Amino acid sequence: MSEVTKILQAIQSDTGQYRSRDLLPLVYSELHRLASVKLHREAPGNSLHTTDLVHEAYLRLVGDEQLSFDGRAHFFAAAAEAMRRILIDRARKRHAQKRGGNLIQIELHPDGVSSNGQPAVEDLMALNDSLSRLENLEKTKAELVKLRFFAGLNMPEIAAMMDISLATAERRWRFCRAWLKRDMER
Repeated sequence: MSEVTKILQAIQSDTGQYRSRDLLPLVYSELHRLASVKLHREAPGNSLHTTDLVHEAYLRLVGDEQLSFDGRAHFFAAAAEAMRRILIDRARKRHAQKRGGNLIQIELHPDGVSSNGQPAVEDLMALNDSLSRLENLEKTKAELVKLRFFAGLNMPEIAAMMDISLATAERRWRFCRAWLKRDMER
């Protein structure tokens, strides 16, 4: 059992031995790496900094001290989801007036970016909508997409985090890419 998992369990059991502030030093560098990968893929001119994204995501995860994570993998999956929601919310606010007819079709590549190297805000919102539909049908496959596209993890990391084989992770990624592409084309 990892140190992160031990602390998460201790916080949940409310023994008083650990608090959420004890968790941050253990997960900070990994959260920072995930945020850095995600922000690197954002369009130039983004005013959100890596540290800001890490802190905002962490506060969303542990803000009320009511942690409920099954372990390290669940915590980082939740962190990836929090980062995704933060970036989507910011994109929607920045481009509220641009929603509608000028959406651009994107191709999902294994590295999680569009063919021009930068996902457009409209593309990101369309992907988010499709991902929400996928999550209603296939929750674990949607989780894989979040870890790959929004958290920037590679397939071996995802396989380990989801406790599945690399072959299964890659097969699910191929399915998700095809499903999302078809859904976004509608």
